[in-house]
Amino acid sequence: MSRLKRLKRLKRPYVTVVITTVAIAAALVAVLRPDGQRERTSFGGPEQTGQATQQARAHQGTDGVRLPTNPREWETQRTLADGTTIGVTTLHGAKSGFTGKVWVWAPKEYKDPKYAHSAFPVLIALPGSYGFPNNYWWGTDFALQEKVAQAVAQGRSKPYIIVMPVQNPNRDNYYDGADIPGQPKMGTWMSEDVPELVKENFRTFASPSAWGFFGSSSGGYIGIKTALQHPDRFGFAIAGGPDTFPDSPLWNGHEKEKQADNPEQLAADLIRRGGPVKVRITMLMGDKETRDLPRIKDFIARYDKGPVALGLHMIANAGHDGYKYGAALFDGPLEQISRYVPGPTAG
Repeated sequence: MSRLKRLKRLKRPYVTVVITTVAIAAALVAVLRPDGQRERTSFGGPEQTGQATQQARAHQGTDGVRLPTNPREWETQRTLADGTTIGVTTLHGAKSGFTGKVWVWAPKEYKDPKYAHSAFPVLIALPGSYGFPNNYWWGTDFALQEKVAQAVAQGRSKPYIIVMPVQNPNRDNYYDGADIPGQPKMGTWMSEDVPELVKENFRTFASPSAWGFFGSSSGGYIGIKTALQHPDRFGFAIAGGPDTFPDSPLWNGHEKEKQADNPEQLAADLIRRGGPVKVRITMLMGDKETRDLPRIKDFIARYDKGPVALGLHMIANAGHDGYKYGAALFDGPLEQISRYVPGPTAG
């Protein structure tokens, strides 16, 4: 089933519930302080002070570490039980020209002095449905950050910086995470402006293997497409119930550009070029998604070769369901992909 059909059905009832919950939560957080102002947070770690700064800069480049170039203050959206915070900011995309919200969370390891000189991997989490005006992955409904922190403590995940941008400019249409002619440049927003914001604020790796996506439904499609389109920037994607082809009605009259943005064409082109780097993609599918499974299996059969590594993780007793994809992420896929992702090193 195409994303377009799913969007007409609001992508399943759970999306409506989650978006409503997120909107209410946002309003509550905004009035937590007695003076009515939202709390502020900074993700500046120990690399920004004293001798640690000099030591961190000594590691820059030699260990693939990129230091923050333009840190900003973020509004506090949510505080976790371990003291870490989810911040939110409004980003004016320099390359895309699009302005939208971005949420971010850094694991507790990020401010640990023993990792002051190290970079951290980045996971861009994208929701299903329109992904506007909120990104539901920052909320308590899915508790994505708490589950990642738990997996890190259990040795089953790298401590990812989790970035959660809006993925469409409105709720009128779906934009395929692409630069559709005459429309807001959502492809540039996702592949250039959002990563640049992360680089401005965090210690990150230069290697694309340390950058990737986790997405549900429409967000999974964007993750797959963007990783295949920019293997020099992103090394992996984990996608729950994704499509494998563009289907926004806004492509009408732009067939050439549409096919150039097609994941099937992008995978074929990457295989033909022979890389030069490998892109790893895992698809999460419920065993009740019987209409979509043949298409996903065919995509894997055709393009799982050379620089494109494709895998399928089946979810028992599940249909097209963001909650199921969120839970399945921790049933092996995140741990498996983390084996190929660089993590922070002490010292």
